[in-house]
Amino acid sequence: MNMFDINDIAMDIEDRIRKDEKKKFSARVLKEAYEAQNIGRIEDPDGCASITGPCGDTMEFSIKVKDSRISDIRFMTDGCGSSIACGSATTKMALGRTLETALNISDIDILNELGGLPEENRHCAKLAADTLRKAFRNYQEKGR
Repeated sequence: MNMFDINDIAMDIEDRIRKDEKKKFSARVLKEAYEAQNIGRIEDPDGCASITGPCGDTMEFSIKVKDSRISDIRFMTDGCGSSIACGSATTKMALGRTLETALNISDIDILNELGGLPEENRHCAKLAADTLRKAFRNYQEKGR
């Protein structure tokens, strides 16, 4: 087997995976998973939190607040594409919102924003919503 054969096999496998993903996930989920925004950590955040969900994925949010609005938000996850998509979508939904409005972002809101997730992946939206709320609680505990 030469290098060209291996590359062809790898490309074929990737093509099959992408076709399977398109059957299972919405275009929005795939876009958020493959082109995620706001990944990383904020230096000296106003609030931050990390939660490990029942599936073993860990989600982390860090926030900056200015004039009672989310002025910056970042996320990290060691999870699957659904966790990445939920983290990315949640940051986009929260950025620029008032604390009160952002605090009310629910897993249902995240699922609706993404166009849904398969049943076995819906917990990723709950993980994102719960972690965001925990980051707000951390912000409040700091008394900022």
